[in-house]
Amino acid sequence: MAQARPLRIAYLCDQSPEDRQSYSGGNARLLAALRDHVGEVSVLGTGWHAAQPVRRAIEGLPDPVAIRARWRAHLALGRVIARGVANDLRQGQYDVLFCAYSFQSLHRLRLPYPMITAYTSDATPTVYKRSEVGAAFGSFLKVSRLVDPLIQRTERQVFQATDLLFWPSEWLKSEADALYGLDPAKSLVVPWGANIADPGTAAAPPKLAPGAPLHLLVLGRDWFAKGGPVAFETMQRLRALGHDARLTVIGCTPPAFHRNAHVTVHPHLDKSRPDERATLDACLKSAHFMVMASFESYGFAFCEASAHGLPSLCLNVGGVPVRDGVNGHAIAAEGDTVAAFTTLITGYLQDPATYGALRATTRQEYETRLNWRAWGSMVHERLLAARTGVR
Repeated sequence: MAQARPLRIAYLCDQSPEDRQSYSGGNARLLAALRDHVGEVSVLGTGWHAAQPVRRAIEGLPDPVAIRARWRAHLALGRVIARGVANDLRQGQYDVLFCAYSFQSLHRLRLPYPMITAYTSDATPTVYKRSEVGAAFGSFLKVSRLVDPLIQRTERQVFQATDLLFWPSEWLKSEADALYGLDPAKSLVVPWGANIADPGTAAAPPKLAPGAPLHLLVLGRDWFAKGGPVAFETMQRLRALGHDARLTVIGCTPPAFHRNAHVTVHPHLDKSRPDERATLDACLKSAHFMVMASFESYGFAFCEASAHGLPSLCLNVGGVPVRDGVNGHAIAAEGDTVAAFTTLITGYLQDPATYGALRATTRQEYETRLNWRAWGSMVHERLLAARTGVR
């Protein structure tokens, strides 16, 4: 039997996936996963075509304003921009139009010929704004509330018209299905993977034992947004109980009042540099818990921790990829988080065998769910089935 022709995919996003910092690295990883596991991918341009002068003007604004104004202006100019996207699609013969993150890129788009449309993101503007995650960060543009109903209607139109929606979390699927009236058959949960290569199973995972050093880890660019103060206070509470707790921070520098002799800081580690990547890997391999009381729509850092068999302690908000008792613990955002984390850790100190089992299931969670191969396999299967229906 002749092998089926590979899927021809047009990749659409408002930011270039060639920029490895775009969308916290997710844009580049999605593109790579599609190329590695799904089909032949061509990246469409990010320009606004006839409306490009407007985009250039917006990009000259301060970042906090530009970030929020850009996608709203894209919606307002959707008809003009969509004509340019349709012209780009005419230059090839694609089976799939795959849009990542920027739902506005699909607004008012009329396909020049039959193809499957697919979309993925870790949040939508309305779901984010209504969530605990959005509430934690607030709204920069108060006037935007005046157009919120219009934005929600546009989201509903776009998502209902899209053939397949690949949400990385059950939280987002549940919220989106209810908010936009989506067909469950096309609104699917497919977890994203880690933003690192598979480190493999640790030959000698760190043991947890009373009296031995206890290593905690925070990974992120913003100390306060990533829940750094909770991690620091958890370390202090454990030390007050007589445990040799230590904290390693990667990606940011805590303020002086959150540093002491037991805190090691790596302000920035470049994964593309072998020596710095080795330092990052060593920290992930030697840590006993990643402690991140952050408000996240998803959180690639939790996937990276799982890749190393490192259990995460986090808040049960948004779509964090931490399943309670499987690859860590996600606790309610209300209450004394420091006390809850301390209790969990001391419980494992008293039962090292259970901690070892938790490390094993954490790594298994990465191997079966939180990797890009698994994501690509499911997406490929769904797109192939949809292509059969398009013919």
